[in-house]
Amino acid sequence: MGLMDKLRGELVDIVEWLDDSRDTIVWRFPRHQNEIKMGARLVVRESQTAVFVNEGKIADAFPPGTYTLETRNLPVLSTLKGWKYGFNSPFKAEVYFVNTRQFTDMKWGTQNPVILRDAEFGVVRVRAFGAYAARVVDAQRLLRELVGTDPQFRTEEVQEYLRQLIVGRLGGALATAGVPLLDLAAHQDAIGRRLAAVLTAELADVGIAIPTFVIENVSVPPEVEKALDKRTGMGAVGDLDRYTRYQAANALEAAANNPGGQAGAGVGLGMGMALGQQAARSMAGGGGQPQPAPAQSTGAEPPPLPNQTQWFLGVAGQRQGPYDLGGLAEQVGVGTLGPDTLVWRTGMAQWQPAGQVPELAAVLASVPPPLPPQ
Repeated sequence: MGLMDKLRGELVDIVEWLDDSRDTIVWRFPRHQNEIKMGARLVVRESQTAVFVNEGKIADAFPPGTYTLETRNLPVLSTLKGWKYGFNSPFKAEVYFVNTRQFTDMKWGTQNPVILRDAEFGVVRVRAFGAYAARVVDAQRLLRELVGTDPQFRTEEVQEYLRQLIVGRLGGALATAGVPLLDLAAHQDAIGRRLAAVLTAELADVGIAIPTFVIENVSVPPEVEKALDKRTGMGAVGDLDRYTRYQAANALEAAANNPGGQAGAGVGLGMGMALGQQAARSMAGGGGQPQPAPAQSTGAEPPPLPNQTQWFLGVAGQRQGPYDLGGLAEQVGVGTLGPDTLVWRTGMAQWQPAGQVPELAAVLASVPPPLPPQ
């Protein structure tokens, strides 16, 4: 091998990058101390940008295409090298290929919950996760701000930085969206578009854009989920007033089928009072029905009804009430009041189980006796 052949082998004739990975953002062309031949061919494929760096300074950048490297298409590098008159000798320079396609396999999630203030549920802690796409829109800024001299810059090197930025902006995006917690699922797409715009503006200084941002799920703590389940159950019940009357009617029917005679009559009296008061409250509230015209006074008004005894219940460590006998009958119907429930009224020295208070025997008669032993 002659001297010219040896020198020719040390010169680089073709500068290109065939990307065989799915996560490389920047790749430095490995010239291994070889000089790039003046007049060599530079091949920049679609979704690539080639950037020449001379002694740590960014020189020329090339979009997709095929180029013959000469001083006339390397104006910045020619100035740095001092080639004022079209000097055509080989040269040394670092060539970085920047991948400008969209990287769509980027994931994000909140390691710690984001605290929001909801008008319906108050202060709520939420977690969220999803995916996003990132792409390089300014190769030179990316090299200056993030890559430096890294010969192979991968998505994993920037993904944690992006995740932290996303989480930092997520709380503000959810809070300023003005969307109730129950409606977040219906507005995830709009919130994602807003976050994509905010993040793109935030990352402009490092040459990265976020064209797509997807919120896959927003979750709440278990206690809030239970509250949502209760709210759903209340919605399924519908009109609570009708539901209470329905329960009271079922208890009345059960008492009528009870062969305990007097107990059935007693609960019938209590349930009758409860249904009468329910009807009176419904009439007073309108209930959506037209009200009859008030009867004209005849001059002989009946005396006012005597005040009924007001009872209080102790349920799960909480005081409920006051209730009259009709109200107590309602509580029997819905299962809140039973023989073991603590009750109290004015004049009683202390709380007592309802089954030990004679005055409530008729009201409690709707509670079925225990089953006989098998």
